[in-house]
Amino acid sequence: MVTMNPSPHAEESAADHREVPEVLPGRRRIGLLALTATVTLLLDVLSKTLAVRILEGHPPLKLLGGGLYLVVYRNSGAAFSLATGLTWLLSLIALGVVVAIVRLAPRLRSVGWAFGLGLVLGGALGNLVDRLLRAPGPLRGHVVDFLSLLAPDGSVWPVFNLADSAIVCGVVVLVWLAVTGRDFDGTRGHRLSRGPGSGPTGWGAPQ
Repeated sequence: MVTMNPSPHAEESAADHREVPEVLPGRRRIGLLALTATVTLLLDVLSKTLAVRILEGHPPLKLLGGGLYLVVYRNSGAAFSLATGLTWLLSLIALGVVVAIVRLAPRLRSVGWAFGLGLVLGGALGNLVDRLLRAPGPLRGHVVDFLSLLAPDGSVWPVFNLADSAIVCGVVVLVWLAVTGRDFDGTRGHRLSRGPGSGPTGWGAPQ
């Protein structure tokens, strides 16, 4: 019986086919990150534009029986009006976050991480657009906030916007993934240990 040896070209072709499944998932994760960030950014820019056009100069709009008020505030600080007056520094930090996420993107293999980072990236870009393009000038622009919970003046909870919400939700997703041992490259590491008494079924057990 004659045995046919595969040609070198056939072996190279088979190797190429084996590599494709490893490359495509990474591209899909980058696509998910980009799509999430783009949708978040567009919704944030659109909502701020409408808020300024419809709400600015008018009394707060009461919704949900007073659970939510729509009222425009110009914020020179960070999310939820923190670090007021340090707009230029916050702009540089936002730029650093954007660059860090973009550099990490090619190594993404996790759907959860792609989604969470997409929310953070879109939110950071949304507020960064305000700081770059709105008055009083580049890197010093005031962010438009228009969502106030339970009170029209932010006295119960600081006035915020969709970008702030996206950043918070994205960070919550990323922290949950880290706590449960899901790494950005798609591998599973160790969950955070509950203490020295953790057994093989505890949080310290490998996944």
